[in-house]
Amino acid sequence: MLRKDGVKRTNLRTPKAAAIVGIVFSIALFLAFWLLRVSVPTKSLTSDTWLGDHAKAITVALSLIPFAGIAFSWFVGVLRDRLGQREDRLFATVFLGSGLLFLAMLFSAAAVASAAVIVFSATPHQPIGTRLGLRQEFAR
Repeated sequence: MLRKDGVKRTNLRTPKAAAIVGIVFSIALFLAFWLLRVSVPTKSLTSDTWLGDHAKAITVALSLIPFAGIAFSWFVGVLRDRLGQREDRLFATVFLGSGLLFLAMLFSAAAVASAAVIVFSATPHQPIGTRLGLRQEFAR
Protein backbone atom coordinates (compact mmCIF):
# COMPACT_ATOMS: atom_id res chain seq x y z
CA MET A 1 0.00 0.00 0.00
CA LEU A 2 1.46 3.37 -0.99
CA ARG A 3 0.74 6.55 0.92
CA LYS A 4 0.43 9.96 -0.72
CA ASP A 5 4.13 10.66 -0.23
CA GLY A 6 5.13 7.43 -2.02
CA VAL A 7 6.33 5.58 1.10
CA LYS A 8 5.24 1.98 1.40
CA ARG A 9 3.56 1.14 4.69
CA THR A 10 3.05 -2.26 6.27
CA ASN A 11 -0.37 -2.80 7.81
CA LEU A 12 0.54 -5.37 10.45
CA ARG A 13 3.26 -3.41 12.22
CA THR A 14 1.15 -0.68 13.81
CA PRO A 15 -1.66 -2.75 15.43
CA LYS A 16 0.83 -5.32 16.67
CA ALA A 17 3.04 -2.60 18.15
CA ALA A 18 0.04 -0.96 19.83
CA ALA A 19 -0.97 -4.23 21.41
CA ILE A 20 2.51 -5.08 22.65
CA VAL A 21 3.26 -1.60 24.00
CA GLY A 22 -0.17 -1.40 25.65
CA ILE A 23 0.44 -4.70 27.41
CA VAL A 24 3.95 -3.62 28.51
CA PHE A 25 2.50 -0.37 29.90
CA SER A 26 -0.26 -2.21 31.75
CA ILE A 27 2.06 -4.78 33.30
CA ALA A 28 4.72 -2.24 34.33
CA LEU A 29 2.23 0.17 35.89
CA PHE A 30 0.26 -2.62 37.60
CA LEU A 31 3.47 -4.09 39.03
CA ALA A 32 4.67 -0.68 40.26
CA PHE A 33 1.34 0.11 41.94
CA TRP A 34 1.11 -3.38 43.44
CA LEU A 35 4.62 -3.11 44.91
CA LEU A 36 3.76 0.28 46.39
CA ARG A 37 0.46 -1.03 47.75
CA VAL A 38 2.02 -3.98 49.58
CA SER A 39 4.95 -1.88 50.84
CA VAL A 40 3.06 1.05 52.37
CA PRO A 41 1.07 0.12 55.49
CA THR A 42 -2.63 0.89 55.61
CA LYS A 43 -2.65 1.56 59.35
CA SER A 44 -1.32 4.60 61.17
CA LEU A 45 1.96 6.00 59.82
CA THR A 46 3.28 7.23 63.18
CA SER A 47 6.49 5.22 62.85
CA ASP A 48 8.84 5.31 59.89
CA THR A 49 10.22 1.78 60.35
CA TRP A 50 8.07 0.51 57.48
CA LEU A 51 10.08 2.62 55.04
CA GLY A 52 13.33 1.00 56.12
CA ASP A 53 11.79 -2.46 55.84
CA HIS A 54 10.36 -1.92 52.34
CA ALA A 55 12.79 0.60 50.82
CA LYS A 56 14.04 -1.88 48.19
CA ALA A 57 10.52 -2.76 46.97
CA ILE A 58 9.56 0.91 46.86
CA THR A 59 12.71 1.74 44.90
CA VAL A 60 11.97 -1.04 42.38
CA ALA A 61 8.38 0.19 42.02
CA LEU A 62 9.50 3.77 41.46
CA SER A 63 12.10 2.59 38.94
CA LEU A 64 9.34 0.95 36.87
CA ILE A 65 7.39 4.21 36.52
CA PRO A 66 9.58 5.79 33.78
CA PHE A 67 9.41 2.62 31.68
CA ALA A 68 5.63 2.51 32.06
CA GLY A 69 5.46 6.19 31.07
CA ILE A 70 7.55 5.64 27.95
CA ALA A 71 5.43 2.63 26.99
CA PHE A 72 2.29 4.75 27.49
CA SER A 73 3.72 7.48 25.23
CA TRP A 74 4.42 4.95 22.50
CA PHE A 75 0.95 3.46 22.96
CA VAL A 76 -0.69 6.87 22.52
CA GLY A 77 1.47 7.60 19.49
CA VAL A 78 0.68 4.28 17.82
CA LEU A 79 -3.04 4.71 18.46
CA ARG A 80 -3.01 8.20 17.00
CA ASP A 81 -1.08 6.94 13.99
CA ARG A 82 -3.55 4.10 13.54
CA LEU A 83 -6.58 6.38 13.63
CA GLY A 84 -4.91 8.85 11.30
CA GLN A 85 -7.18 11.15 9.33
CA ARG A 86 -10.35 9.45 10.63
CA GLU A 87 -9.76 10.95 14.07
CA ASP A 88 -11.77 14.00 15.10
CA ARG A 89 -9.56 17.03 15.86
CA LEU A 90 -11.28 17.74 19.19
CA PHE A 91 -10.96 14.11 20.24
CA ALA A 92 -7.31 14.05 19.14
CA THR A 93 -6.53 17.18 21.17
CA VAL A 94 -8.30 15.93 24.30
CA PHE A 95 -6.76 12.47 23.92
CA LEU A 96 -3.22 13.82 23.58
CA GLY A 97 -3.68 16.46 26.30
CA SER A 98 -5.10 14.01 28.82
CA GLY A 99 -2.33 11.51 28.04
CA LEU A 100 0.35 14.15 28.60
CA LEU A 101 -1.35 15.31 31.80
CA PHE A 102 -1.50 11.72 33.04
CA LEU A 103 2.23 11.29 32.36
CA ALA A 104 3.10 14.59 34.06
CA MET A 105 1.14 13.65 37.19
CA LEU A 106 2.57 10.11 37.21
CA PHE A 107 6.15 11.37 36.94
CA SER A 108 5.55 14.10 39.53
CA ALA A 109 4.13 11.61 42.03
CA ALA A 110 7.06 9.26 41.43
CA ALA A 111 9.51 12.12 41.98
CA VAL A 112 7.88 13.08 45.28
CA ALA A 113 7.85 9.47 46.47
CA SER A 114 11.48 8.94 45.50
CA ALA A 115 12.44 12.13 47.30
CA ALA A 116 10.93 10.67 50.47
CA VAL A 117 12.93 7.46 50.04
CA ILE A 118 16.14 9.44 49.37
CA VAL A 119 15.63 11.59 52.48
CA PHE A 120 14.99 8.49 54.57
CA SER A 121 18.04 6.64 53.24
CA ALA A 122 20.28 9.65 53.93
CA THR A 123 19.37 9.74 57.64
CA PRO A 124 17.64 6.45 58.57
CA HIS A 125 17.88 6.82 62.37
CA GLN A 126 16.58 10.35 62.61
CA PRO A 127 12.86 11.04 63.28
CA ILE A 128 10.78 12.21 60.33
CA GLY A 129 10.02 15.65 61.74
CA THR A 130 13.67 16.55 62.20
CA ARG A 131 14.52 15.34 58.69
CA LEU A 132 12.00 17.73 57.21
CA GLY A 133 13.13 20.63 59.36
CA LEU A 134 9.90 20.71 61.38
CA ARG A 135 9.77 21.52 65.05
CA GLN A 136 8.44 18.88 67.40
CA GLU A 137 5.12 20.67 68.03
CA PHE A 138 4.33 20.64 64.31
CA ALA A 139 5.39 17.03 63.75
CA ARG A 140 2.55 15.63 65.86
